Amino acid sequence: MTERQRIAGARRLVVKIGSALLTDDGRGLSRETFTQWVDQLMAWRRAGVEVVLVSSGSVAEGMSRLGWAQRPEHVHELQAAAAVGQMGLVQAWEAQFQRHGTHTAQILLTHDDLSDRKRYLNARSTLRTLLPMGVIPIVNENDTVVTDEIRFGDNDTLGALVANLVEADGLIVLTDQPGLYDSDPRSNPDAALIPEARASDERLDAMVAGGSRGSLGSGGMATKVRAARLAARSGAFTLIVGGRIERVLERVRSDEVLGTLLVPDQERLDARKQWIAGHLRTRGRLVLDDGAVRVLREGGRSLLPVGVRLVEGGFRRGEMVSCVDAQGQEVARGLVSYDAAEAQQLAGCPSERIAERLGYVQEEELVHRDNMVLV
Repeated sequence: MTERQRIAGARRLVVKIGSALLTDDGRGLSRETFTQWVDQLMAWRRAGVEVVLVSSGSVAEGMSRLGWAQRPEHVHELQAAAAVGQMGLVQAWEAQFQRHGTHTAQILLTHDDLSDRKRYLNARSTLRTLLPMGVIPIVNENDTVVTDEIRFGDNDTLGALVANLVEADGLIVLTDQPGLYDSDPRSNPDAALIPEARASDERLDAMVAGGSRGSLGSGGMATKVRAARLAARSGAFTLIVGGRIERVLERVRSDEVLGTLLVPDQERLDARKQWIAGHLRTRGRLVLDDGAVRVLREGGRSLLPVGVRLVEGGFRRGEMVSCVDAQGQEVARGLVSYDAAEAQQLAGCPSERIAERLGYVQEEELVHRDNMVLV
């Protein structure tokens, strides 16, 4: 199977559609556009592909309904626009899918929903129950309650985390650009479209640096590359492709080479490690000595207290911490077995002396390898 044949062979996909493709030049949602998208998505669904739709457009629709010409900068105004616009967005999708006799489900997520293990599993269970029923989940960030400090920041990132959540085969990011170019096509008429690359390829960073973003959306090409790397952690491919290309979803399913396909370097992580890898926020840092860094990178073993030089942050047991080397470079992240105050007492301590330090032993490891993922 070629890399492009992964698309046609996918049985579960997350499809993200950006604001620019759903609105009428900033004048609210374009219902005609919704008709075209739903017709294409239903062709995939009838072929047996389970589809999760990550839809932008609530803020743009809210701006139109409220009579705002410019995207607001203040969080509370964005939240208000999202609250108003979400009504129209869901109605538009529901009406079009109902033409095909297909039900939709609204799923609003925040970062906390995917950071908290219990809420993560609840969201995963709901989505994986809906999909076999033939329901199309419509996912969006719950913009009405999140703030800058805790939000995903863009629906590209959300799409990647949802791909991890439902263990999708791939993520399709539909955008207003044909794909990724090897240089800025606005300033270089000879810029060439990149048809395929590894998601981990560091050269992509230079290619998308300083990329533009639309006036209605919140992401650019850099966010799409980051999203592809998140999706790749669970073994999913990412196709970044122009949504203005006629019948684009039908054509990519027929192996036509459109857009940029970013493929993963590794096989799927197990579901627990997908959740760990998808965390955007950590609660603290463990600074490791060189021996501990080597053991984690080469041996795939647990992190013992003896290998920790410094403990930073106010985390609790079971929360996410970042494990870094002496230069501050992140090596791994995982769920810590002790509160921060306890971890500080255990830094540099051999495991057999944990009881001597604390008066009890909760775990011999500070971060168990089953609760850790290398980065």
